[in-house]
Amino acid sequence: MNTFLIIVGAVFINNYVLVQFLGMCPFFGVSKKTETALGMGLSVMFVMTLASAMTFLFYKFILMPFNITYLRTVVFILIIASIVQFVEVFMKKMFTALYAMLGVYLPLITVNCVIFGVTLINIKNEYTFIGALVNSIGAGAGFTLAILLLAAIREKYEASPDVPELFKGFPLALFSAGLMSIAFMGFMGLI
Repeated sequence: MNTFLIIVGAVFINNYVLVQFLGMCPFFGVSKKTETALGMGLSVMFVMTLASAMTFLFYKFILMPFNITYLRTVVFILIIASIVQFVEVFMKKMFTALYAMLGVYLPLITVNCVIFGVTLINIKNEYTFIGALVNSIGAGAGFTLAILLLAAIREKYEASPDVPELFKGFPLALFSAGLMSIAFMGFMGLI
């Protein structure tokens, strides 16, 4: 499959957050400020790309030849958890401010269903190694785009004095995400 079509499909048409509703916990939890949203989006993209590469190789060269593909769920979660631990230690040393802003949401990348979902979808769709990497980069870019858009909308609403107190915070975030989801579903059928 064409790599351009895989990227466009992962970012817009099958956006894993706004169309398939995966990764909602960090999507709502870290989207209050654009700085933290960008940090989370880039962290997810990095972890997702590494996880896709490692799970693909592990699946093709260990699980399939030994006919133990039924272990893929456990193995994939262990691989993702290991990568997240590496990213957490790296961010704690190199990007202390971003590490502090992300707080509890950084370790939650381990159980972020969008990362696990992308690794499984890469296997299900029988992508090549390059196709799996391209799909994971596109999925990460789509996650980053979605979380940045929601963070920008939330910042704008928080600064507005016209928003009724009843709708401030999470209710308005849910409403905004619903409208964004409808907008992204307009891309269906594009490819």
